[in-house]
Amino acid sequence: MPASDRLLEGPILRSLMALAFPIALANVLQAAYQLIDAYWVGRLGGSAVAAVSVSTPVMFLTIGLGVGLAIAGSTLVAQYYGAGNNAMVNHVAAQTLLMVVFVSVVLGSVGYVAAPQLLRTMGVAPDVYAGAIGFLRVSFVGVVFNFFFFMFQSLMRGVGEAKLPVFIVLGTVILNFVLDPLFIFGWGPIPPMGVTGAAVATVGTQSVAALIGLAVLFSGRYDIHLGWRDFIPDPAYVKRAFLLGFPASIEQSARALGLTVLTFLITSFGTVTVAAYGVGSTILQVVMIPAMGLSMSVSTLVGQNIGAGNVERAARIGRLGSWLGFAILTALGVIAFLSARHLVAFFVPNDPDVIAAGATYLRIMSLSWGFLGAQLSMNGVLRASGNMVMTMMLTLVSQWVLQFPLAYVLSMHTPLHTRGIWWSFPISNALIALVTVGVYARGDWKTKRLTSPDDALAEAIAAEVLLEEGR
Repeated sequence: MPASDRLLEGPILRSLMALAFPIALANVLQAAYQLIDAYWVGRLGGSAVAAVSVSTPVMFLTIGLGVGLAIAGSTLVAQYYGAGNNAMVNHVAAQTLLMVVFVSVVLGSVGYVAAPQLLRTMGVAPDVYAGAIGFLRVSFVGVVFNFFFFMFQSLMRGVGEAKLPVFIVLGTVILNFVLDPLFIFGWGPIPPMGVTGAAVATVGTQSVAALIGLAVLFSGRYDIHLGWRDFIPDPAYVKRAFLLGFPASIEQSARALGLTVLTFLITSFGTVTVAAYGVGSTILQVVMIPAMGLSMSVSTLVGQNIGAGNVERAARIGRLGSWLGFAILTALGVIAFLSARHLVAFFVPNDPDVIAAGATYLRIMSLSWGFLGAQLSMNGVLRASGNMVMTMMLTLVSQWVLQFPLAYVLSMHTPLHTRGIWWSFPISNALIALVTVGVYARGDWKTKRLTSPDDALAEAIAAEVLLEEGR
């Protein structure tokens, strides 16, 4: 079935909003996992918040190593769906899921074993270590469910179905809200687990979401219909997806590794600074949700239109998405700047030092959110066209050439100290956004198409499906 006409024709703003709103809502609910965890863990004190804060970049790094395959799969699904090739949509979906599950099992196992050494290397304080090791190890056990549902959401977006994940995530968030205090503080036969309990609750609910996603893909009700035969390993596709997804994996892991290295620097300034960073980053994740929803809808629309040969419409989608991203995040930045102390106090109500430090971080960081929103939309265009190498290079420059060196120099060699770390965020965000504008304006991405008419792999899969159907 060809992609819906409403995504390939008609007003672009309407198409963007039709996808962006449910995607953003799903992301809001997904972020509710972190918000609920942060809310209840914050009741345990600054050390507990710090335990989650030092664990988060490690998990980002782990997920980043495997998420490139998911990005490659969703990009191919969007373009094949736009080209009307359902046989390849199903094939790409199954093969990508197979690879993602394999990678997540390997990474989760390695991470579980290496967790103690990672935390010792990061120089985590003794009062933070006990909570961090429990939280981190349980999170590594749940990586496979996290990966799988992330891939399910990507596949649904690729075929333009953004509403279903909203309902799945809503149900699991409600379940997480019930389980979090139960496992953190204990009740009846369930002992209090502290910080570790937050991870147990989250992993449990994510496993439920993954199983529901698997059932949906096998049901065939949403333009992807998987069968067990689709999961037979296909070396040709694996090679193709790897070559496409490897730069995206490097990009995501480099971004996460940059945050991990930055955490090393932050931990040297003490528990209050670590806790302030954790709360501020949690707030950033929330306010980034509209921009991420917009970026994902831009990527889906651009991918489907490139697959259908509508390159100029894809360019108009990218421009409108970038301006919307800039406007939305600028407005949210103004709100965060003016209400910084109240926002931080919501998460850590009884720690004045963390409130003061977190408010400073939030005010400084919020200055460049508009640039970040525009850059996310332009990156969505580049990924949708298959230009993974370029987005990888932009991320490497942002993290390793700009942000981390700035954070180190400003915090260690100027009177700014911790404020130097915070200032590295707006400076690097603004600079890399301007570079990304230049890359987008050059227009090289318009010549990239992954579903060309002479696609031998697609022809072979289609022929096999027709043969099976007796046609």
